[in-house]
Amino acid sequence: MTAATEAPNTVKVSVAGPALKRIEITVPRVRVDQQIEQAFSGLAEQAVVPGFRKGHVPRGLLEKRFGDAVLQEAKQQLISSAYQQALQDEKIRPISNPELPEGATEPSLERGRDFTIAVEVEVMPEFDLPTWEGMPLRRPVLDILPKHVDEEVERLSYRLGVPAPIEGPFQPLDRMLGKAVVRIKGDEKVFFETENALAVVPAEEDEGKGPFLGLLVEGLDKTFSQRKVGDSVTIEMDGPPQHEITEIRGKPLVVQYTITGAERIAPATREEIAARIGVETQDLLAENLRGVLERRRDDEQRSALRDQVFEQLAAKVDFELPQRLSAAQAARELERQRLEMLYRGVDNERVEARLAEIRSATADDTRRRLKLFFLLARLAETLGVEATDGEVNGRIAAIARSRGVRPDAMRAELEKSGRIGEIALQIREHKSADRVIAKATITDVPAEEWNKEYAAKGAGPRIPATGAASAAPASKS
Repeated sequence: MTAATEAPNTVKVSVAGPALKRIEITVPRVRVDQQIEQAFSGLAEQAVVPGFRKGHVPRGLLEKRFGDAVLQEAKQQLISSAYQQALQDEKIRPISNPELPEGATEPSLERGRDFTIAVEVEVMPEFDLPTWEGMPLRRPVLDILPKHVDEEVERLSYRLGVPAPIEGPFQPLDRMLGKAVVRIKGDEKVFFETENALAVVPAEEDEGKGPFLGLLVEGLDKTFSQRKVGDSVTIEMDGPPQHEITEIRGKPLVVQYTITGAERIAPATREEIAARIGVETQDLLAENLRGVLERRRDDEQRSALRDQVFEQLAAKVDFELPQRLSAAQAARELERQRLEMLYRGVDNERVEARLAEIRSATADDTRRRLKLFFLLARLAETLGVEATDGEVNGRIAAIARSRGVRPDAMRAELEKSGRIGEIALQIREHKSADRVIAKATITDVPAEEWNKEYAAKGAGPRIPATGAASAAPASKS
């Protein structure tokens, strides 16, 4: 046994705030010296310095040339290993990356001296799950009627319509592409720039609001009214206080938008829709779409039950949440919502519109969703629910079908963006909620009654999921 292994780290854990732990770690000098020696020994074996053979550079020269960089690398390795060991020994479950306490600076690493560092990290809140067996739930029921099929035909007429270039002036539902330059008001420095920013003129029923650059913006109808290709407009909006990009939270933003192209969609006819779907007659088209709507209704019905489970669980228990909503947590919640909508077949434009609304939500709404995340994680853990590889592959295939892409291409996209883990998390949440539903007391209610409540609350799946609730053009919903 070496001297380093005989000298363990000293760890002190204290409460620094709601769901916030302060971890102070002291690494004894014998471990510090060992880490520094290992770092220089590795450098001595690999360093290439003119005039010396590899592996034969004098130690003094190495320390003079590379000493600061080597010590910095040794310090980071020491902090990382000590932090991970502290988490394991103290059974701490972090939900964010550790940060230095406010006003603190990272200490230096020196030979012959103990190394002490303190960090703060947000952790899983501690609470007891509420009783959930026999939960009262309401299931919206609906027969798919010819009028619902007609609504779906109208939706598809825009989705499958033919876009034609236009110059302007623009009217509702026209789509524009242009260059957007974003600045924080009062700062001339460009914060963000893109050549391909999409904008859609809101429909009259949208009351002038629409998504732009991922944010919900008021007055877009007036901004683009009577404009034409080549025009430049100035759009001002506020960065939502809970946005995943922390630099723009609560900041006034100014966007200079230059319209470089525009198009207007000519709706497809029923005959063209039937041909695209691959059916020969109008009756077969109606039958096909009725089946689609019934499956969508069943999915939305299940979502309605799950949402009630989530809402009632959150109402039955209270616990302290982390005061800081990190960018990672905000981004994770947005991704959760994105995947949920894609799984239900909502098209990309409507997804982005809904995410813009979520970004504009109040801090209370955001923290309510964060609370739900912790509740579902604890529920899944208690029930022993996990997502299998087969379930993940099946969910990816379902999302791929809704987007009209191949499953392997969908998986590649998710892997590239690091979102496979979110798919597994979504499955765990759904399976956990379904366990609760299986032991719930369920009462059927007419979908019309359910939809009135949906409209009043502005949340939850609408039955059936046509038009605004599903894959209609974003500005038409």
